[in-house]
Amino acid sequence: MNFVMVDGKGDPNTSADYSDAVAALYGVSYTIKFMSKQWLGKDYIVAPLEGLWWSDDPAAFENAQKSEYEWTMMIMQPDWITETLVSEAVTAAAAKKELPALSKVRFERYDEGRSLQLRHVGSYDDEAPKLKYLHAEFMRLHKLTFNGHHHEIYLSDPRKTPSSKLKTILRQPVKQL
Repeated sequence: MNFVMVDGKGDPNTSADYSDAVAALYGVSYTIKFMSKQWLGKDYIVAPLEGLWWSDDPAAFENAQKSEYEWTMMIMQPDWITETLVSEAVTAAAAKKELPALSKVRFERYDEGRSLQLRHVGSYDDEAPKLKYLHAEFMRLHKLTFNGHHHEIYLSDPRKTPSSKLKTILRQPVKQL
């Protein structure tokens, strides 16, 4: 699948880089949507925000050591969106609003492969026990190992949804030992 992406590191709750990245991704994604509708006659719903998360120490997720996180935030784009259109959307978004992370936006294909997946309902801060189970117990029991970065898909808008009702897909790419 094709995505617009921005890389960064640090605690998403306190990092200005994180909020700048998210603002740039949404600014570009909505600009792409409107350009697609106007220029190509193809409308669509902007996909949810997704994130790839990693750390030199995978236990950082089990222990919620968010300052140790590295991340790639991303929003999936329809198949007909091209790198040229994304580039034009970045230029158009820059003309409308100052977005500090705009220069970091890139268009890239992402192929995750075989993954474990579960749905988490609740605060992002309450994901750690599920990740610990997934990483330390389930993967060991099924003789699986990591094969890529932890992946989250945010199905709820945290600005409009109480934290106890947030819905998130937690994914972990895996391979057999």
